[in-house]
Amino acid sequence: MRPGPRRSSRSLVVPALLFCLLVALGGTPALSAGAEGPEPSAEVARLLEEASAASLHYEQGRRAAAVQQARARRLERLLARERREIAALHDDLGRIARAQYRSGGDIPLTAQMLLSDRPEELMHGQRAVWQADLAVNNAVEKSRRAELRLAAGQRTAAAAWHSLRARNVRLARLKESIGTKLESARAQLQSEADGSVAAGQCRGPVRLRQPKFRTTRAWLPPVASYQLSAGFDSAGAHWAHRHTGQDFAVGIGTPVRAAGAGRVVSVSCGGGFGIEVVVRHPGAYYTQYAHLAAAAVDQGEKVAAGQWLGQAGTTGNSTGPHLHFEVRLTPYLGSGIDPVKWFAERGVRL
Repeated sequence: MRPGPRRSSRSLVVPALLFCLLVALGGTPALSAGAEGPEPSAEVARLLEEASAASLHYEQGRRAAAVQQARARRLERLLARERREIAALHDDLGRIARAQYRSGGDIPLTAQMLLSDRPEELMHGQRAVWQADLAVNNAVEKSRRAELRLAAGQRTAAAAWHSLRARNVRLARLKESIGTKLESARAQLQSEADGSVAAGQCRGPVRLRQPKFRTTRAWLPPVASYQLSAGFDSAGAHWAHRHTGQDFAVGIGTPVRAAGAGRVVSVSCGGGFGIEVVVRHPGAYYTQYAHLAAAAVDQGEKVAAGQWLGQAGTTGNSTGPHLHFEVRLTPYLGSGIDPVKWFAERGVRL
């Protein structure tokens, strides 16, 4: 399939408590587990959810680490400025001391006043020197405290940044582990789906736990995140005539959702479309979802916009994992219209 431009709709919100489940790579599956282990459809759904949560926490940790690193750098700049100011104050203090030595040396102030022709000016100058000394000493002490404070802050920021980096390393390893398990679960899911298609018998709907998803939109893309591949009416050796729908390149097990509210008119297995679901919508339009790895609904069921209908796969006449999506004027092949234009007329840009 030829990849096209990437379009994404808002991802499903991942529950905050899911991160606790990631640590043990466990959690409640989306479908009750049998004696032989979790059902492949549910296992893929669970692992996809965990991978999404791990990615979310990884990105949060990466952004937090960047903030800590920037804070440490700011503190370093402040510390360098404070040190320059302290050095300047020390220079001023040295000049004052040298000026005081030249004006009187080690001669006591009382003797200087007795020997001076203008004792009032000497007294005034000495008072200015004392005030300057006091100001410099106060400034030096203040800068010293600031330097200690900034150095402590720098150490704290650096420690936090290193801690976040270590956390992200752990999350990266977790993501890799989830990915390995996900590939295994996807292979098992597709294998069972291929068996159903070969036999021409659907094994019944896989009742996946539906997401807590609410939308005020009447229509939305059939998958949350995707890459467009083969388009409507495109030509190719893979099709007998022309391509009858729009393909969405997604991985095996990706949740496929209803593009709008309606009623399921058919769920079938076998043939070129593999496992497929057809939904009738108000206005006498039909949508088809084909090459699925599993169906999560049954014929006659009402569905809401965004409700999961099944999981993407590569059953039937398919060269790789994707969702084949059609908008039809009837439930039957041959009545399809361009899904991209149809969605655009309803305010949805693919």
